[in-house]
Amino acid sequence: MLEIAAVFITVTALFAWFNYRFIKLPATIGVMCISLLASVLLITSSYFGFDAITDWAEAWLGQINFNALLMDGMLSCLLFAGALHVDVHKLKRYRYSIGFLATIGVVISTVAIGSAAWWLFATFHVGVPYLYCLVFGALISPTDPIAVLGIMRSAGAPEDMEIKIVGESLFNDGVAVVVFTMMLGAATATEALTFTHSAVLFLEEAGGGALLGLVMGYIAYRMMKSIDQYQVEVLVSLALVLGGYTLATHLHVSGPISMVIAGLFIGNRGREHAMSDTTRRYVDGFWELIDEILNAVLFVLIGLELLLIPFQWSYLIVAGPMIGVILMMRLLTIGLPIIVLRRWVPYRHGTTRVLTWGGLRGGISVALALGLPESDYRSTIVMVTYIIVLFSILAQGLTIGRLVQRVLSQDSKDY
Repeated sequence: MLEIAAVFITVTALFAWFNYRFIKLPATIGVMCISLLASVLLITSSYFGFDAITDWAEAWLGQINFNALLMDGMLSCLLFAGALHVDVHKLKRYRYSIGFLATIGVVISTVAIGSAAWWLFATFHVGVPYLYCLVFGALISPTDPIAVLGIMRSAGAPEDMEIKIVGESLFNDGVAVVVFTMMLGAATATEALTFTHSAVLFLEEAGGGALLGLVMGYIAYRMMKSIDQYQVEVLVSLALVLGGYTLATHLHVSGPISMVIAGLFIGNRGREHAMSDTTRRYVDGFWELIDEILNAVLFVLIGLELLLIPFQWSYLIVAGPMIGVILMMRLLTIGLPIIVLRRWVPYRHGTTRVLTWGGLRGGISVALALGLPESDYRSTIVMVTYIIVLFSILAQGLTIGRLVQRVLSQDSKDY
């Protein structure tokens, strides 16, 4: 395990240096592009008989459980780090639209995208049952906070737009994992898909996760408030994340939601009442560094996963129309709530366009897809998910900055 970590950190550092020195793309996108290029070169070289390095890379990557690494390891730190810098007072202003998008919006998107996927798979003679299509809809519906946070900030998005999409992304991740779990249970015949059972499971996981995050955040807050020693307080925050997420897993409640709530609590009440200026500086610096490192590692791994994913050109025929469906559903779930809520909450011109195009899919979707049990449909779902995620990060991630700047240069109202 230590050797795998050492090799991977070294590769990530080299890719990050090369991107910063020569390519100068946003950090996460840049390292992913380099790792994708490396994967393509290794695959190409194997066709010409130079397969020793490719075989070694595939064997090395095969030892990494992407789903476990992200969902049980990196995700807790990334979500906490993201929530730590979100202003709750600003978040409350858009709580209704964020709440709709992170809950009902995810459910509607799951059903609509899953139904469209079922029709597309049938049209192109790819046999995937409807329940597995709903599983696909659940894993591809959430916008990825890991991808969104850094890209929206580097794009120069105004604060009001950033708080909407970041708030939604942080919460809909946890909700989507709960919905994914329910759909997968129904598809594999291990859980009953009834409204009552689904509602109870949702309340237990989502509500329990929020309550656990609040309790753990409060305990950490009281511990930090009782001392003024930044080394210990940084350690307490780290224990809150790792220990809290592990406890959530054992209690069968949503770990992602608990980490978001804990991060919001420490980042707001903790920052205001429990930290000195020195502690704030070190806590912020520590979690910003963790965030940057894990983001780089994650996006390098996404690029290199191409070596292990079985590719067929027919998947592109299905994934292409699915990208259009996903963007259309994103437009509807963003636009309709804004039309209703604009009477009470002011929305900047172009908010719908920015939030639609800025709803990136990322590592969480790939991790959920790779975590699917073996079946006749797994490889199809994994590859289609991977293609959609690549399009989302590369096409949307590289152009969202220009869209934001174009929107900011216009003065007219969006509606």
